[in-house]
Amino acid sequence: MQVSEFQSLIRSRYDATDRARGPSKTFVWFAEEFGELAHAIGKHERGDGDPANLREEFADCLAWMCTLANICDVDLEEAIREKYLTDGGPKGTK
Repeated sequence: MQVSEFQSLIRSRYDATDRARGPSKTFVWFAEEFGELAHAIGKHERGDGDPANLREEFADCLAWMCTLANICDVDLEEAIREKYLTDGGPKGTK
């Protein structure tokens, strides 16, 4: 599945609700999902994690990222291409 296909899937399922909520409130939901991911990663590092839950939290974060991009009218695949594939991508390390 391409990034654009997943973003489109999220748009087709949730766009009306997401746009009604707006970017600021949606970001709060996104932040909550990152908290859940952080918790799952912590459990993974301690050796008592649930691999299925860890995958689910990663998927949820990606879905909420797509939601934010949709309601801000950002094409994620295009943004990724511009940032990471144009002119050899970003310079330096992160």
